[in-house]
Amino acid sequence: MWDFLKQLTNPNSIIEFGGLGLLLFVIFAETGLFVGFFLPGDNLILLAGILCKAQPNLLHVNYFGLVFLMTLAAVLGNVFGYWFGRTLGEKLYSKKDSLFFKQKHLEITKTYYAKYGGNTTLIIARFLPIIRTFAPIIAGAIKVDFLKFMFFNIVGALFWILSLSSIGYFLVQMFPQITQHLKFIFIALIILTSIPIFRIFIKNKTKNRI
Repeated sequence: MWDFLKQLTNPNSIIEFGGLGLLLFVIFAETGLFVGFFLPGDNLILLAGILCKAQPNLLHVNYFGLVFLMTLAAVLGNVFGYWFGRTLGEKLYSKKDSLFFKQKHLEITKTYYAKYGGNTTLIIARFLPIIRTFAPIIAGAIKVDFLKFMFFNIVGALFWILSLSSIGYFLVQMFPQITQHLKFIFIALIILTSIPIFRIFIKNKTKNRI
């Protein structure tokens, strides 16, 4: 079980062993299932763009087809998250912590909602680990209008997928040897996307002590 979970946190393993199908499932899970917050969405999308150009036979799809499928998976993931949050409603806030669910993750996401509003958060959240998993769930729990939710869901998904995958796709064209340094790129991306989360976490901790 733990070996399988380790593979799911490794972008290379996901594509190498699961191909396009597992790639799309992971994107769906990270954006729609609260158990998916630990999955490597950003790195996976970046890697997919790189491999689509560097090893086209690995995913068996061209770049535009890849972008469409990944965007669709991200949109459907958020729809599932919205439905889950709407079904659970207020019970979500009294749910006990478990291995895959932490109330602190909800608090971090709620902070973004309070600061930026629901619509902007649904777009910004796409680029932030944890928040992108819980943003649609909270949107459902507070009963955001579904049509409005879908508009920002699609815009956010397209922006997220297109920006990261295109960086990977065009980066490997300019620097073919980049595939030998993926580990450093992944680490840098994890650090950059985690900074806002740590800032909110520390801010909330400080506020609770006062």
